[in-house]
Amino acid sequence: MAVVQTRNLTKIFKEGELGAVNNVDLETREGEFLVFLGPSGSGKTTLLRMIAGLETPTSGEILIGGKVVNNMTPRERRIAMVFQSYALYPHLTVYNNIAFPLKAQNVPKNVHKEKVEWAASLLGIQGLLKRKPRELSGGERQRVALARAIVREPSVFLLDEPLSNLDAKLRLSAREELERFHRRVGTTTIYVTHDQVEAMAMGDRIMVLNKGVVRQFATPKEVYDDPADTFVATFLGSPPMNLVENDDLIVGFRPEHFRLAEDVKEAKVPFKFKVENVEYLGAEFILSGLIMGGRLDGKKVVARLLLGHTYEVGATYDFAVPERQLKFFDRTTEKKTQARALAWA
Repeated sequence: MAVVQTRNLTKIFKEGELGAVNNVDLETREGEFLVFLGPSGSGKTTLLRMIAGLETPTSGEILIGGKVVNNMTPRERRIAMVFQSYALYPHLTVYNNIAFPLKAQNVPKNVHKEKVEWAASLLGIQGLLKRKPRELSGGERQRVALARAIVREPSVFLLDEPLSNLDAKLRLSAREELERFHRRVGTTTIYVTHDQVEAMAMGDRIMVLNKGVVRQFATPKEVYDDPADTFVATFLGSPPMNLVENDDLIVGFRPEHFRLAEDVKEAKVPFKFKVENVEYLGAEFILSGLIMGGRLDGKKVVARLLLGHTYEVGATYDFAVPERQLKFFDRTTEKKTQARALAWA
C-alpha cells in the first residue's frame, strides 16, 4: 500500500484555455478507497491518467509512497489501472490475460501459475481460466481485468469508470464485488466515476471536481449533508437540492426534508406548497410545485415524501422544512456561508 499525493497539479492541453486540471492538491490515506466524482469534462480522468503516468502534467508534482514520480514510467510507479473498456486481449485465454503483466515484467515463468491462481481465487474466477473473453459476461470480464491488475501486486489501484458498460443490475453486483475485493486486499484505490450512487456507496472519501477544479474533498456524508457550494449541492442527490434565492443569499434544502407542517415538531420554516406534478415511485412520492405567498412566492421546488398521505395536482398543502436542514450560500460566490438571516414571510 502507498499514499498518493499531488501538489498544485495542473494540465493545460491548449495554451490560453482553462486547464483540464487546475492546481489540484490531494493526499490519500493508506489503504483508502478514494473516488473522483464529476460530470463529463470535469478533469477526473485526466487527473487519474496523470497519476498513472499516461498524461504529462503541465506543472505540479505527483508523489507515490513519498517519492516524486513525475519522470517515472507507469511500470516504475507500481500502479495498476483498470479501464472502462477492460482492454482484454481477445485471442488470449483468461489465464494468459491475467499472466500478461508477469511476462511483461520478466517474472520467472514457474511463478506465473501460482500468481494467476492466487489472483483468480481472490475474484472467484478459477473456473474461467481456459475461456476466451468473448465467452465471458460483462461482470466476468471486469473481474478478469481486476485479476490482471492485482497479479502485479501494485501499491496503488487506479480504476477509470470500470462499471459504466454494465447494465443497472450487473452494476450493483459488480460494485459489491469491488467493495469486497478492496476490503480483502486493502490496497490504496482511486476510482473515477460520474455516478453519484457509486461514489456515495463505495468511497471512503469523495473528491468532487468541476471544470478542472476541486469543489469539495470530504467523506460521502459530509459532501451530501454539508455541500461546499451550489454545484456540489445540486450534483449530488436525486432529486437534487432545492436552491431558492432570497435577498443576498441562496437557501438550500433537500427534497427529503419536506414534511407536512403538522408533522414537524422542532423549529421549522413553514410555507404553502401548490402541487403541479405527482410521481409515484412505489415507496415514495416526488412532488414538484410552487411556494405560495411571501417573498418566495412562485419559487419552484421539489419534495420527496414517503407514503402515508395522498397528494393531488392543483391542491395546496401546508409544508415545512426543519430549520437545522437549511443550507445557505452566498449569491455572488455560490459558496457555503454561515449566514442564517432568512425572511420567508
